[in-house]
Amino acid sequence: MSEWTEERRQAQRELIIRVKPWLKSTGAKTPEGKAISAMNAYKGGLRQELRRLVKESNDMLKEQREAIKRV
Repeated sequence: MSEWTEERRQAQRELIIRVKPWLKSTGAKTPEGKAISAMNAYKGGLRQELRRLVKESNDMLKEQREAIKRV
């Protein structure tokens, strides 16, 4: 991807200031759309579950390594 030139940045800046897209942003209007957007930040608890599983597997590997050293 190519870098933006200062001229291109300035042209984009002026366009955004002129059009003001934030004034036309309405967000979700239907109940279905609102339900979907309400879930945007939801991670489903998977991150915590993955951390727990990784910790368990690391603990098991550590125990196995220690058991092998004892043999």
